[in-house]
Amino acid sequence: MPISVFDIFKIGVGPSSSHTMGPMSAAARFRREAVEALTARGDTADPFRFECRLFGSLAWTGRGHATDGAVTLGLCGVEPDRFDADEAEGLKALVATEGRTPEAGPVSLLYDAEQDLIFDFETTREEHPNAMALRCLRAGEGPMRGEVMLERTYFSIGGGFVLEAAEMAAREDAGLAQPAETPPPHPFRTAAELLSLCQTRGLSIDAVARANERARRGISDEEVDARLDALLDAMFACIDRGLKTRGPLPGHLKVKRRAPDLADSLSDGRNALQPHAATDWLMVYAMAVNEENAAGGKVVTAPTNGAAGVTPAVLRYYLGHCIGADRAGARRFLLTAGVIGALIKSNASISGAEVGCQGEVGSAAAMAAAGLAAGLGATPEQVENAAEIALEHHLGMTCDPVGGLVQIPCIERNGLGAIKAVSAASLALRGDGAHLVPLDACIETMRQTGLDMNARYKETSQGGLAVNLPEC
Repeated sequence: MPISVFDIFKIGVGPSSSHTMGPMSAAARFRREAVEALTARGDTADPFRFECRLFGSLAWTGRGHATDGAVTLGLCGVEPDRFDADEAEGLKALVATEGRTPEAGPVSLLYDAEQDLIFDFETTREEHPNAMALRCLRAGEGPMRGEVMLERTYFSIGGGFVLEAAEMAAREDAGLAQPAETPPPHPFRTAAELLSLCQTRGLSIDAVARANERARRGISDEEVDARLDALLDAMFACIDRGLKTRGPLPGHLKVKRRAPDLADSLSDGRNALQPHAATDWLMVYAMAVNEENAAGGKVVTAPTNGAAGVTPAVLRYYLGHCIGADRAGARRFLLTAGVIGALIKSNASISGAEVGCQGEVGSAAAMAAAGLAAGLGATPEQVENAAEIALEHHLGMTCDPVGGLVQIPCIERNGLGAIKAVSAASLALRGDGAHLVPLDACIETMRQTGLDMNARYKETSQGGLAVNLPEC
């Protein structure tokens, strides 16, 4: 398996895995390296200053995606998986009022976001649209003032994954997944290889994923289940928060949260329930997650933050509405969905800045369709078919967030992606798994479509709804 299920699904913070989590991780990584280098040199008499330059999509939609705040927190040492909202506010206040980050032993580190964070709208790095350059400079009053002590360029490639420039040059061997002490027992790189492996060894896709995770991380089945349950709990807690929290979302659009009112209308029978009420719940669950994400809440990348609502919504639908659903089936769901996400990320992209929203909501719908099919007892061939159907009908979807905010059309789009996922799984389950377009061909089509797509439609807010919505 090219990438771990637990790298595809990561607990983090909104509103964007590529524009918030990635820059935060990169900045925290740079801070660690700078502190280690300066401490090793014993060069701590002068204070030092951080500088960050954002390129491409990170520059164009950085403020709407909270990239500026994410960089500040990362330079303070905050990682997405350890994010605490109260602590974050205190650290941002420290930087804003004192122009410094927390001291690291003997090293004094200065940072003023007003002058040290540069939005470069003119430069786009050819390696990836989401690029950022960080420098650590001497800030004392002596003749060495301004000396560059450390310089690194990072690329946020989607789903919270970050690569340094040297890693980007060898992307296929960049080590996106946790290194395994022993080779995985069931290696594969494509969906065709995965299906062949399942057929020859008599295994389900989730069984393949489980065995590979055990070997990759050196953990037991019980530990795999514990990690899966933690993801499930985080996803459902996010839904529950989104169903209770009211008010406007952050940003100049003043978009109102709708999930709580929609859930109330479905629960109290205010309107006569139609047969399609189950799909209304899918919309509500997905919107609850993405409203939480837009507010900078705690979410699970699935595979990204912009598409974080699809898989939790279909999982909640599975456990709450499907006959015979249980916790064991939900684990099969997650393992299977993670495999599909790993295949897409390895062979195409899950980054809206790289291939548009087909890589985010399209990938999420494919993952959720495959997971639901697996939870309902599908064969490997039916699972692959479900993923292909869902992805095929998102091909060409652009990423055009209005105002650079992960709100319009992102929130509703997750709900529609969840509905497509359920429909794709249902269609696949009523067949025998045989179909003309293989998942690998669909993934490659998405990759090629992304290469051909104009940059205006790839998370820059320079095309589509982002420029055609009338100003109110």
